[in-house]
Amino acid sequence: MKTMTKEKHTISLLVDNQPGVLSRIAGMFSGRGYNIESLCVATTMDPLVSRITLVTKGDQLIIEQINKQLNKLVDVIKVHDLTETDFVERETALVKVRARPGHKAEILRLVDIFKCKVVDANSTHYTIEVTGTVEKLSAFLNLIKPMGIKEIARTGSIAVSRNNK
Repeated sequence: MKTMTKEKHTISLLVDNQPGVLSRIAGMFSGRGYNIESLCVATTMDPLVSRITLVTKGDQLIIEQINKQLNKLVDVIKVHDLTETDFVERETALVKVRARPGHKAEILRLVDIFKCKVVDANSTHYTIEVTGTVEKLSAFLNLIKPMGIKEIARTGSIAVSRNNK
């Protein structure tokens, strides 16, 4: 028997901007034993509509089931699995790093290499904003980790299709 591999899928939803919509979507996932790996929600240009970008993993059958179940929810206007299309995806993180005298130059060098921004600084730490692909964030975090990460806040992935469909 052949096992199907679980692949990462980025799904973009347009939903009614109403209380309880996110709860119903999360409930649909948890009720079926599916996991949401990343979730980001914000209002669109239309204040009555929000965009939800979520990342999940599953084989083809599970992803089909997720898309069908999402389409059945009353408050969901449109479901678009971006994974099979050409799309732009970004994530932002705020990383608070210890600013020890022996590491300050190295931290600022990494900030420059990764085109990050120091958004706050004092004698004990730097807070760095890094935006890019998940791979870029992972690479930056791996290199900055030995300096002493105090805290991280990440947005999760946001994504839009490159085409106009």
